[in-house]
Amino acid sequence: MLASLRALPTTLRTGVRRGLQGPQALAFLPAAALAAFWLGGEALLLVVALGTPGIFLLVGVPADRGDGRSGTDQADIVDSIAATQLAQQALDNARAANLATACLLIEVDGLTEVAQQTDEATVDALRELTLGRLRKTLRRDDEAVRLGETRFVIFLGPSLRLDLEALLQLSGRLQNAVEEPASVGDAMRYLSGSIGFCGSLRLSNDASGKQLLEAAQVALEEATANGPSAIRAWSENMRQAHMEQRSLRNEVDRALSNGQIQPWFQPQICTSTGAISGVEALARWIHPERGIVPPAQFLRVLEDAGRMEQLSEVILQHSLTALRSWDQAGLDIPRVSVNFSDPELRDPRLVDRIQWELDRFGLTAERLGIEVLETVIAGAPEGIVARNIVELGKIGCHIDLDDFGTGHASITSLRRFRVHRLKIDRSFVTRVDRDEDQHRMLAAVLGLADRLGLETLAEGVESVGEHALLAQLGCDHVQGFGIARPMPVDKLIDWAHEHDARIADARKLGGTTG
Repeated sequence: MLASLRALPTTLRTGVRRGLQGPQALAFLPAAALAAFWLGGEALLLVVALGTPGIFLLVGVPADRGDGRSGTDQADIVDSIAATQLAQQALDNARAANLATACLLIEVDGLTEVAQQTDEATVDALRELTLGRLRKTLRRDDEAVRLGETRFVIFLGPSLRLDLEALLQLSGRLQNAVEEPASVGDAMRYLSGSIGFCGSLRLSNDASGKQLLEAAQVALEEATANGPSAIRAWSENMRQAHMEQRSLRNEVDRALSNGQIQPWFQPQICTSTGAISGVEALARWIHPERGIVPPAQFLRVLEDAGRMEQLSEVILQHSLTALRSWDQAGLDIPRVSVNFSDPELRDPRLVDRIQWELDRFGLTAERLGIEVLETVIAGAPEGIVARNIVELGKIGCHIDLDDFGTGHASITSLRRFRVHRLKIDRSFVTRVDRDEDQHRMLAAVLGLADRLGLETLAEGVESVGEHALLAQLGCDHVQGFGIARPMPVDKLIDWAHEHDARIADARKLGGTTG
């Protein structure tokens, strides 16, 4: 009897297994016992009674895991090797039944912050609660386990309909389960989840479990890069982009050392005089084969590779070199502004390093602008980041608060960090000359800055109308494609000469007409 069961085709064994799950298994026992008694008397009844446990063992009747579902005794947490094996098992089961499966990866944001604020027991409780919620959202044949500290992986049981729409709907339900507020410890906890998934129907017929898992990982990387709470489906285009990212990651060190990555400079204009009031240094990667690599693409590569501090050093040195060359060319460019991210601002040697660079180039600190995102100031009221920003202001560097209006920095923070200028985010500037709500909001921001005694610079100015209205509203400086695009250091010299000539001609014309 047992040998016969082993000889059953996989699809039939799967059907027997499903038939023996839950209530069906209880119904099977008395029927089998009655049939054995009528057909073979007490002897066959005894054989069936003793052989039933073996049947259940061979077909793999799942045990109740205590979460309302039946399934194999799978551990709650697995490593990458075990996850790959589960992926292969999910594919094998689906192919045997001529059905489809899918892998979904969920990155839970918020657990790291909870760990910093509380103890490990609270974080473990949140992980267990999250896993339990995910399992309750799934079907009987689906599998959910934890993969690492903040990541969960789900493999769907064989399914008839697993198209993109169905997987997006399931992802939405799983995301809602993760993001439902949880009362753990002594407070209400709020988590968010980014999801990347891949269905087996999107892969080739001979794809392996490893490929299924890797495809979901690529989709998750894309989701987390666009998060929080983003959902992304794997596609062939995404795979190609991921391969390009990996290729760039292998080239980034060489690009930093051989000068492929350098700053281009975007002019900033004073609205009252029309003169150049400064330039912003923006990193550009000029690849020998790919051409200009989009900043959003290579900055992510640099961040993943832990090279943001090295990028800062390269951009700073090139920027100060450019500033000195403009001085020698007779250009009046008062200041160059350089962006500093949160990891760079955590360098305890940052202030000394910048002071040393300024001295080396023979430049005063007021010639250097330090651009800091509003989100950095809002999220760092204390610690090394705060001390560095304050000290940079003390030595004379101008502190620009970048993307103002997006990070909820308090008025107290503006004073405490010695902010000189607010860079108004382009979302407040776009269509300001045609949108009355935009007009009122921008006027309120400019009024606040004026009362606080802060200069203002509007980013993303793209039209003459926006430029004119910003000047009328009292914005001190403007910057954007409508004025000039970022350009290499040598081209800025030509542009600056042409700009100064236009301003001089306009003044002459104004004097003649007056």
